[in-house]
Amino acid sequence: MSLPLLAIACLLVVTLGYVVKCWLSPFGDCRNCAGMGHALKSDRKGRPKRGKDCRRCHATGKRIRVGRWIYNRAARTYRAGTR
Repeated sequence: MSLPLLAIACLLVVTLGYVVKCWLSPFGDCRNCAGMGHALKSDRKGRPKRGKDCRRCHATGKRIRVGRWIYNRAARTYRAGTR
């Protein structure tokens, strides 16, 4: 088996794996707050304390995956063009 063919096969496996992940779980943890929905602060004694709500995920702790966002945008464009 040649090297380019192996690289294409690996790329195809990774891409299909990501497509399945976006299909089964369209939401992932927010990268800004690590899925907590808020920031962590500490008081003067050094104990952790809840901070402000995350502005990126609106305190849900979840965000839509990039692949799912692209799929939703393409489906919306297709539906709008075939009316």
